[in-house]
Amino acid sequence: MTTTDAETREAEPGEPSKRGRRGRSEHAAAQNRLGLYLIAPSIIVLLIVIGYPVVRAVFMSFQKDAGLDPQTGLFVEGGFAGFSNYTHWLFQRCGDIPCPPGTLGSQFWSSMWTTIFFTVATVIIEVCLGMWMALVMSRAFKGRGLLRASVLVPWSIPTAVTAKLWFFIFAFDGIANSLLRTEILWTGSQWPARFAVIIADVWKTTPFIALLILAGLQIIPEDVYEAAKVDGATKWQRFTRITLPLVKPALMVAILFRVLDVLRIFDLPYILTGGANNTTTLSILVVNQIRQGFNSAAALSTITFVFIFLVAFVFVRVLGANVVQTQQSQQQEGR
Repeated sequence: MTTTDAETREAEPGEPSKRGRRGRSEHAAAQNRLGLYLIAPSIIVLLIVIGYPVVRAVFMSFQKDAGLDPQTGLFVEGGFAGFSNYTHWLFQRCGDIPCPPGTLGSQFWSSMWTTIFFTVATVIIEVCLGMWMALVMSRAFKGRGLLRASVLVPWSIPTAVTAKLWFFIFAFDGIANSLLRTEILWTGSQWPARFAVIIADVWKTTPFIALLILAGLQIIPEDVYEAAKVDGATKWQRFTRITLPLVKPALMVAILFRVLDVLRIFDLPYILTGGANNTTTLSILVVNQIRQGFNSAAALSTITFVFIFLVAFVFVRVLGANVVQTQQSQQQEGR
């Protein structure tokens, strides 16, 4: 009796033999190696296009900017700066003293809170409006295709064009004041300028949210709603207990994309308000700092990158993990 026959006979009925298990494991290992070979070119390109700039920015953030020495008045080249560029932004210190009011070093936390405010306000409004638009577009009615196409028009317009369009709308003699019968300087004070940025961003990107939510609504079977109607569920109950749970994966993706997008927003507030009246975001602050020194701007870019990365990690880890667990539990219950 050979070893193979012995292994085959010792295997219990319904249990795969050792040779069969070894063959499947070798096949899985070969498939994994093939997958690695296929994605290797993409990984190399990403390391060159994304990895090198990030590493280079981190290296530059620990270097001093070339400039005049305040003690000697001579032009000196930059050298190793340690964490001074980071303390300049995080603790608002210019050397050994706090940065004077109005300087870029004192504007970091103001720009941080402005960016967070824009993110929270725009995402909440866009999700509510996007959900309502998606629910309307998911219904069957005459002219639905025309409605879907027209809704996507604002999203297809370049952001710079959108910003310039709303710049003319919010001008003192623009359409906004004419329709509201007001005389508001929309870009002349803090809250009108912020509202102008929020309105312009909501108008442009709400269709993006609606499109992703609509894609999630399309995969919900109509039989589920019919069964809920038979059981006597109200419209609100069908929305909260059927629509929201089943559309949650698409909704989380839409929220994640929009949060990351607003956290690095630049062109819309820059063109609309120029960053004046407390509308300066982190990205605008980085561009302003580049004109004064690349290395300190690299430190600010690194801080912004870490902040956005942590926000993305929290979304994926906390919200995304729950979605995956829900799907796995549903699959297990179905089995």
